[in-house]
Amino acid sequence: MRNAFVDELTRLAERDRDVVLITGDLGFGVFEDFETRFPDQYINAGVAEQNMTMVATGMALEGKKVFTYSIGNFPSLRCLEQIRNDICYHDANVTIIGMGGGFSYGQLGMSHHATEDLSILRALPNMTLVAPSTAGEVRGAMRALYAQAGPAYLRLDKSKFESDADEAPFELGRARLVRDGGDLTLVTAGGILEEVCAAADRLAAGGIDCRVLSMHTIKPLDGDALARATRETVGIVTVEENTIVGGLGGAVAEFCLEQADRPGLFRRVGLRDTYSSVVGDQHYLRGYYEMDADFLVASVRKLLAGSEHEAAV
Repeated sequence: MRNAFVDELTRLAERDRDVVLITGDLGFGVFEDFETRFPDQYINAGVAEQNMTMVATGMALEGKKVFTYSIGNFPSLRCLEQIRNDICYHDANVTIIGMGGGFSYGQLGMSHHATEDLSILRALPNMTLVAPSTAGEVRGAMRALYAQAGPAYLRLDKSKFESDADEAPFELGRARLVRDGGDLTLVTAGGILEEVCAAADRLAAGGIDCRVLSMHTIKPLDGDALARATRETVGIVTVEENTIVGGLGGAVAEFCLEQADRPGLFRRVGLRDTYSSVVGDQHYLRGYYEMDADFLVASVRKLLAGSEHEAAV
């Protein structure tokens, strides 16, 4: 995902001298070419993310399209006051890149696990919230965010899953149908899509046909896709590498409860209301905190137990 981001940012910078990248002393090994080619469009703000955010706001208010970059929690939660008071309040044209969403930096411990950023930033007015599931979605998101003025958060992780759905046009606020199905709908955001698709394949082999939606834009949410899922399938399961409190699952639940037609079954899968204090790689932590393919298969079967699919489970 990171390489897709850098490639697309480079293309944008070639066409528009107002495109600026500000890094919090990170990205070495991927930004050298950008810095060499566009020295007037690149700033290393050092390990001073809050200052980086204020500089970005000032430049945006002077007409620049600014992208800030750092690891997971640092450009988001460390800078929450500056994002709220400076970027969002002034509706500044700044896109915050949070590299390493979820458990991407799992071996570095809880301080580097970005598992609350989606929940917290979703609450900020004017904020567009995007968590692509594939490199193709990253490219589409970069082009769309460039074309759209205003605050945005683009959460990237280290997953490398690719989907045939990437061939479809990308649109902010419009979910991608990764797999069609008429039994249950799995709604996800971010690279954990790979676990969701693996689970859907295994469930299909057992007679449970799941629809899979990549809800890459969490704010604004694609209510039309959710309404169709509610009408056409028996329930919705949300899956996110984030706390279930206030994130994708919260957003979907809020939408569904406000509609006349509500899903017959509903469950949120993600980090429960706890800190991810265990250390390990991304795949291991997904399993430990019950959000990998194995858990999803068991969870869906349990949710559907007693229904018309009882014989298959």
